[in-house]
This record gives sequence, C-alpha cells and structure tokens, in this order.
Amino acid sequence: MQDLFSIEGKKAVVTGGTRGIGYMIAEGLLKAGAEVFISSRKADSCEQAARELGRFGLVHAFARDLSQESECRLLMEDIAEHTDTIDILVNNAGATWGAPLEEYPESGWDRVMDLNVKGVFNMTRFLRPMLDRAAAPGDPSRVINISSIDATMVPLFPAFAYSASKAAVNHLTVHLAAELAPTILVNAIAPGPFHTKMMDAILTEHGEEIRAMTRVGRTGEPDDIAGAVIFLASRAATYVTGAVLPVDGGLSTTGPAH
Repeated sequence: MQDLFSIEGKKAVVTGGTRGIGYMIAEGLLKAGAEVFISSRKADSCEQAARELGRFGLVHAFARDLSQESECRLLMEDIAEHTDTIDILVNNAGATWGAPLEEYPESGWDRVMDLNVKGVFNMTRFLRPMLDRAAAPGDPSRVINISSIDATMVPLFPAFAYSASKAAVNHLTVHLAAELAPTILVNAIAPGPFHTKMMDAILTEHGEEIRAMTRVGRTGEPDDIAGAVIFLASRAATYVTGAVLPVDGGLSTTGPAH
C-alpha cells in the first residue's frame, strides 16, 4: 500500500507555490519525496519560500508572472535547465478581485482570467512534452488544477471574475483530460476555506460563521490539500481523470450545516 501511494523520486511543478495552498502542496510533495519546482511573481517570495521549503527536500524557485504567455514559456525554459521530464504539474497560481457589480473594473476581470484560466492552459500545453516524456506504462503523468468551491457555489463576496474563472478551470480540466489521456491524467481539486493570504481577512471577520457552514466544523489544514494532491499524483489514482475533487469539509456537496 505504501508503494501504491508513493510519489518518491517524482518531479513536480507547483505554480504559485510560495504561499497559501500552493506552499502547502509544495511542502507535502517534498515531504513525500518529490523534487519540486515552484513559481511566484515576486523574486523575494521565491527566495524565502525556497529557503524554508529546502528543509524538506530539493526545491527550485522561479519568479514568473503566469498571466502572460511569454512568462509561461520562460518558466518552462527555466525548468528545462534542470530536467527534461516532469511527472506532476499542479496549476495553482491564481488571483482574485472583489468589487460591487456596478464598479467591477475591466482590469481586475482581465487580471483574474489571464492568470486563473489562461495561465493554466498555457502551462499545461508548454509543459506537455516534458509530461509526455515522464509517462510510463501504468503510471501516466498528472496535471492537477486547483479550482475552488466558488466554481459551483455563489461566493459570500462579490468576486465575480474569480468564481467565473474557477468554473472555467473545471471545464478546462475535463476538456484537457479528454485530450491528453491516456498518457497524461488531468484532474482538479476544489478547495473550500483554508487559512491563506487570500482568505485570512475573510476568516478573521467571518471565521466562526464559515467553520459552522462545513459539516466537519473547521477550515482546511495543510495535510488536507497535500493528501488530495498526493493521491491524485500517485499510482492509486491511475483510473481517475476528468474529476473535480472537493476538499471542503462537505461545504459544497452536502450544503451548510444546521
């Protein structure tokens, strides 16, 4: 059973891996024995995360803005300087923007869509040759897209572009799964509330209310998201593709607790 869930020796890319859910995923993959490549827009964030995560294994960090196609290509080239194969791509980098409907700016909409949707598409297609080369009989390469329960639920706050972008990610996941199988399996994870920079202000103000809405009475922990990624990346999930896995304490699937 340990071999069934093992990712020892795999090479993984985690975009947006310097903080929040991406950092949790990167740490979990390193602890499980993978070599990890992370990215972020800010060089200082990359340096700090690489120092911290380096305690757990071999990590490489690159400063790239994945809302731009040219930067996605450059990240692929950065990675190619270290390896010609990638086993696991976790498309996690994302942004949000909140504003009332009548005030919602085009710049905010474009920023969210460019990173959350176009960035996922570009990173997958640019890294496809490296994912193809890593695939082996009985052990396909994996793409894991980080979506959100906001893709299927109306958010508590007016983050119109974010929820629309994550719904797009869910369907893009299905479309890519059909295109890339059987060499590459493509799935998504839809997290609920976790303590991240994106969520901290909301949890500070509405934490009790949000925790009470889940069936398990708490917010997500790092092991919750890392465990889901490791499952989808391991041999245990070679019969799973095109799926969207909620990791949200039941919030999106069973409805709010009473």
